[in-house]
Amino acid sequence: MDSMDVIKSNFLKIEDTYSKYATKSGEAVRFFPIGEDIRAPFFRDVDRIIHALSYTRYADKTQVYSFKQNDHISERMLHVQLVSKVARTIGRSLNLNCDLIEAIALGHDVGHTPLGHTGEMILNEISIQELGEYFAHNIQGVRHYMEVENYGNGLNLTVQVLDGIMCHNGEMLSNVYAPSKKNKEEFLKEYHDAYYDLTSASYYQPMTLEGCVVRISDIIGYIGRDIEDAIQLGLFQREELPKEITDVLGNTNSEIMNTVILDIITHSLDKPYIALSDSVFQALFALKKFNEEHIYSKSLTKEEIEYYRKGMNRLYHIYLEDITNHHKSSIIYTIFLNSQSSRYLEVTNYKRMVIDFIAGMTDDLFIREVKRVLE
Repeated sequence: MDSMDVIKSNFLKIEDTYSKYATKSGEAVRFFPIGEDIRAPFFRDVDRIIHALSYTRYADKTQVYSFKQNDHISERMLHVQLVSKVARTIGRSLNLNCDLIEAIALGHDVGHTPLGHTGEMILNEISIQELGEYFAHNIQGVRHYMEVENYGNGLNLTVQVLDGIMCHNGEMLSNVYAPSKKNKEEFLKEYHDAYYDLTSASYYQPMTLEGCVVRISDIIGYIGRDIEDAIQLGLFQREELPKEITDVLGNTNSEIMNTVILDIITHSLDKPYIALSDSVFQALFALKKFNEEHIYSKSLTKEEIEYYRKGMNRLYHIYLEDITNHHKSSIIYTIFLNSQSSRYLEVTNYKRMVIDFIAGMTDDLFIREVKRVLE
C-alpha cells in the first residue's frame, strides 16, 4: 500500500466506529463522475462549499435583524456555523457521519435572499406571478449548488448533501425525525415537484439520519440565539420569557442549547431516528411560537416591508429589461451574467436569471440598489 492509499485509509478509519444507521462514504452518490483524491466524499463537499463564492456572501446576509448598528447581532454566517457545531455535537455522540453533517449544515441556507425570510416572501410573490412557480430558500439552495454556483457549472455535490439542504426546513418542528430512503431519481422528483407544491415540500424528510440531525439542529441553532439578539437590542427583557418554558429549557441560549442537545442524544442513541422527549418538544414548540410573536413578526415594520417589496419588484423588472435589451453595463451583467458559463446562459430563461441574481444578493448590495431605483 503506497502512502496515498494509507492517507485515504486514515480518512475512513473513523467509519469503523459508526452506528449501523450512519451513512458511509461508500454510499455517496454524485450526478457526475469525479476524480478521487485523499479526501472522503462528504469531507470533499465541505471544502467545495466553503471555497464557493456564495459562502463568502453569508457574512452579509440577514439572520433576523437587518440594519441594526450592533456588531454582536447574528448574521447568516454565524447561524450556519452554529448549526454545524450543534449538529456535529449530536452526530459525534450518536456515531454518525460528521463530514456529511458539516456539509449539509454549512450549505443549508445558501438559498436565502437578502432580508432573510422577508426577502424570501417577496421573491416568492414575484416568482409565482412571473413564472408560476414557488420560491423557497431550501429549494433555491439546491438549485444554486446544482445550476448557479461555480459560474453556472454547479459544484457536483453528493445527492445526500443536496437532499439534506432541500429537507432542512427548520421552521417545521417535530418530536421525531426519521429518514426517508430515496435514490437520486426520487430526490430529483421531489426537487422539481417543490416548485409547484410548496406545502408538500415543507414536509420532505431527509434521506439520511445525518440530514435529520441538521434539520433539528437548524432550530437549535437559531431559537436561543435569536432571543439573545432581541435582548441585546432591548426589544424585551429576559424575565418576560414564559416561566413554563424556561423551567424546562432554561432562559439563556447556552442553557436552551444544552438542554435540547442532551435530550436529543439521550432519546436517539442507537435508534434509526432522531427524537425529543415530550416535555422538551412541547417547551421548544412553545418557545418557537413565542419567538414568532415577539421577534420574527416584529423584525421589520409594515412600512419597511412595503418599501422593500416595492424595491424588489422594481429591481426585478429593471434587471429583466436589461437582459431583454442586452444592456451590458447593467449590474446584472457586470456582477453576475458576464461570468456565467455558456451552459447557464443557454438553458436558463431570463426571468429565472433575475431571480437567481436577486436571491444571491447580499443585504448591502440589495439595499444600495433599492435606494438607487426608489430614492
